[in-house]
Amino acid sequence: MKRIGIIAGGIFAVIIIGILLMNGQEKDTEVTKEQTKVGLILNGSRHDGSWSQSCYEGMEESAKALNLKIFYRENVLEDESSAGVMEEFIAEGCEIIICNSFGYGEWELQVAEQNPDVYFFHATGVEERENLATYFGRIYQMRYLSGIVAGLQTETNEIGYVAAFPFSEVIRGINAFTIGVREVNPEAKVYVEWTNSWTGDEEAAAATNALIENHNIDVFTIHTNSLKPLEIAEEKGIWSIGYNMDNSGTYPATFLTAPVWNWEKFYEPRILECLQGKFKGRHYWEGIDTGLVALAPFTENVKPGIAEEVEKRKKLLESCATDVFYGPIRDADGIIRIENGESMSDEAMLNEFDWFVEGVLSDEE
Repeated sequence: MKRIGIIAGGIFAVIIIGILLMNGQEKDTEVTKEQTKVGLILNGSRHDGSWSQSCYEGMEESAKALNLKIFYRENVLEDESSAGVMEEFIAEGCEIIICNSFGYGEWELQVAEQNPDVYFFHATGVEERENLATYFGRIYQMRYLSGIVAGLQTETNEIGYVAAFPFSEVIRGINAFTIGVREVNPEAKVYVEWTNSWTGDEEAAAATNALIENHNIDVFTIHTNSLKPLEIAEEKGIWSIGYNMDNSGTYPATFLTAPVWNWEKFYEPRILECLQGKFKGRHYWEGIDTGLVALAPFTENVKPGIAEEVEKRKKLLESCATDVFYGPIRDADGIIRIENGESMSDEAMLNEFDWFVEGVLSDEE
């Protein structure tokens, strides 16, 4: 019996190893056995409950998987001083440097050109080099799904959207969200107020209160790193859809869900490529199929039946059978921008969104 148990155990081990290999989960131990130093620059706090914390937590998971030593710098200004932080990381022996905000771009390009033997990654960046890659995720896919939640949850058909800056990334998210809203509720409208700040609580509070005072808002969502709109929504009993992280535990009475990031799904394979000498200085824009972007679990606040509606559309996105910006799509003036049967190119989605879809009301129209 003992011999049979040993044989069975051996067979079981072979099966498990085979599964790991098939799933691409086995790491290259030859390149991970020695600790690699990585520097991560954050434009916020690692405990902000938002963008920077999502980046931090993803890196912590990656550090465990790949035997990394991570150097963090928080609340780094998006100016020339950031170059000094990068140089400090290089002096500490960092072989890879990651900056988590668009505003570091000019300085990261400069430092990358001066240090060709170091690998650089720039979140939301637009310029690549031989040793510098840019990256983001198709979070608009999750905003579309969260829009379906908002469209079915609202009773007043007036939904508030607190947004940072009126450029392509943010407008793309507003439009995807509104497409989701109107797909299930054609009578609903999305009212946008701008903060012109990613992190300013005062600006976010002012935008939130303006929406409440001027409209009959019963569902809020955000594209800021400030959590002030979620806090105000909790105080006033207004449903909220967050961003970046699952904050349901902080706002239990009103939180519905949130488009969230799983940054380890990006960091791990890209860092492993660096260690294997397979780095590519290119742009990465990964979607739901990689697991990088997701929806936070629905809370008990979400109406019955909504989860099933979202799941149908989520499966279509996962299969790549469809995407969000397929025509016909009209702009806020009722003009067809994307014809029936046509889809928006990645180039247009990334750089040419200076218009709003039907159903959006904003002073930036």
